[in-house]
Amino acid sequence: MTVTHGRPMTAEITDILVAHCGLDADAAARAPAASLEELGMDSLALLELSAVVADRWQVRIPEQSGQLSIPAVADLVARRVDPPGHTENGVLIDAPLDLVWEVTNDVANWTELFTEYAVVEILHREGDTVRFRLTMHPDENGVAWSWVSERTADPVSRQVRAHRVETGPFEYMRIHWSYTEEGGGTRMNWVQDFSMKPTAPVDNAAMTDRINANSGIQLTVIKDRVERIARQRADEQSRPATKDETTEVGDE
Repeated sequence: MTVTHGRPMTAEITDILVAHCGLDADAAARAPAASLEELGMDSLALLELSAVVADRWQVRIPEQSGQLSIPAVADLVARRVDPPGHTENGVLIDAPLDLVWEVTNDVANWTELFTEYAVVEILHREGDTVRFRLTMHPDENGVAWSWVSERTADPVSRQVRAHRVETGPFEYMRIHWSYTEEGGGTRMNWVQDFSMKPTAPVDNAAMTDRINANSGIQLTVIKDRVERIARQRADEQSRPATKDETTEVGDE
């Protein structure tokens, strides 16, 4: 649930109901799960609540809001004021799909692929699913953020589904990776869906901006590093065999 002006949305809605709709604050405190109708809010009170919410947050409350509790109304308003975060970012990598898939799904070596991760610890593997702990380099305040994630790769569809197990400041964080061949290279896309906790230092909108900015940086780094590997492998394959290598082949 969103915190507005430093206060929980539930408190904001309660204040509106008390100040504008005649709600008995004590009755509401005694029955936090009661519906607005059960708390004595009639159609006129609900119209007033709807008008104040629309004026304050530009959000419309449905007509059946009388059946909702105060926390439920607050959650509804909060999600429309600060909708869940959603980002989509991608990059075209001049490298074969198999190579891009191999390198970017080698989680144990992500410290060599991303610039933001200081440590990767593999916690568990089962089939195409891996659970791991990521620790970032310290931020400007000296804090090294760390969390556990789990990802499942599908080598047939060339898609990966991942989510944070330890969510930290997020209510949830889900990431979908997809890979497609394009123009002789590989397009890799990231789609992230998330929501921040009320106690988080930023809201969904601010985190969306942060993720979009950082994704652009990391995708550029990944593109450069994977393309470098592709060039190195191409050079190795085209390099003429040495005398020793020729002799070894002939001896076999």
